[in-house]
Amino acid sequence: MFEYQAPEGLLENRVILVTGAGDGIGRTAAITYAQYGATVVLLGRTTEKLEQVYDEIESAGYPQPAIIPLNLEVAVPHDYDTVAEIITREFGRLDGLLHNAGLLGRLGPLHQYDPETWQQVMQVNVNAPFMLTRALLPLLRESSDASVVFTSSGVGNKGRAHWGAYSVSKFATEGLMQVLADEEDGLSRVRSNAINPGATQTTMRASAYPAENPDTLPTPEEIMPVYLYLMGQDSHPINGQVLKAR
Repeated sequence: MFEYQAPEGLLENRVILVTGAGDGIGRTAAITYAQYGATVVLLGRTTEKLEQVYDEIESAGYPQPAIIPLNLEVAVPHDYDTVAEIITREFGRLDGLLHNAGLLGRLGPLHQYDPETWQQVMQVNVNAPFMLTRALLPLLRESSDASVVFTSSGVGNKGRAHWGAYSVSKFATEGLMQVLADEEDGLSRVRSNAINPGATQTTMRASAYPAENPDTLPTPEEIMPVYLYLMGQDSHPINGQVLKAR
């Protein structure tokens, strides 16, 4: 497991947006960031789930979060501009962006892969992070120490049979992260990295491995050290890298 002990108040006075914040790793990351002092912007497609996370953060006495409902499957460029406008109006800057939302699609050989499912996976896993980052980059550049964190996978740097669009999308994710990291290096204080969370107790993992015993896997809470590390100033020199949670 990634070894890092986050100091208390690590993310104090930071504004961090988390996509896919309604459940799984995104939900846990949002609550954890709030626990360490961040004002978290919760973005996801299901308002009810976002409200539950919001209530949990508030009831714990952490900084008051914000909610932005958005379905990445159908979002268009104007929607991402609206997200940027809301954050500009409410906070004036953005210090962190966790691209956590993702679709697994289906597992199977490429010659049998449904083109519509392929498009959906690429839309959520590749196009949405690009368009959201593009819209939010001016805000991120206003920060004295901004961190953009993408979500990769073990099949994002070595292709594996039957992983189809998901694997290809994660190759693209790592490429997007590397291009952004190289472009902003020396130009701004925005750094970009990716996390490979590995096998974790999530709904997506259960869909990919239905026969697997989830009790043998770490929980989202157990892999949070790497998520905290990349969002805090302790990781300031790190740029253009993929870190493994395990």
